[in-house]
Amino acid sequence: MSLSIRNQMSGTVLALSPGEVMATVKVRLEGGQEITAAITLEAVEELGIATGSEVRTLIKSTEVALATGAVDGLSIRNQIPGTVTDVTTGGAMAGVKVAVAGGELTAAITRDAVEDLGLAAGSEVTALIKSTEIALAAA
Repeated sequence: MSLSIRNQMSGTVLALSPGEVMATVKVRLEGGQEITAAITLEAVEELGIATGSEVRTLIKSTEVALATGAVDGLSIRNQIPGTVTDVTTGGAMAGVKVAVAGGELTAAITRDAVEDLGLAAGSEVTALIKSTEIALAAA
């Protein structure tokens, strides 16, 4: 199945914390980073997700925010360091490609944000992704 979601990275489930309706799933990506996804308990059961399962993380580019360094005091659990490899700007929006260990992320952010942050190829950034914005697919 082909998807329009630009950000797809494989990993292994490290831990699963089920709640009444939702579960958090900690995944180690192929590049070694650990990220957390918050998905429904029903999805966990239907996909057969368990510790040790191979999964694919799916993150829409519009759900990736960028910072020019590590960020403290923030509820966003997923902070992945990387280097900008390409910036494509349009009238209002921009696509920013970020090389991260084991892959690449694309962020769709405003052109103003690109300019304000001074983003260009070679810029060091941190990709910020809320755990509720990460979908999982069974591998």
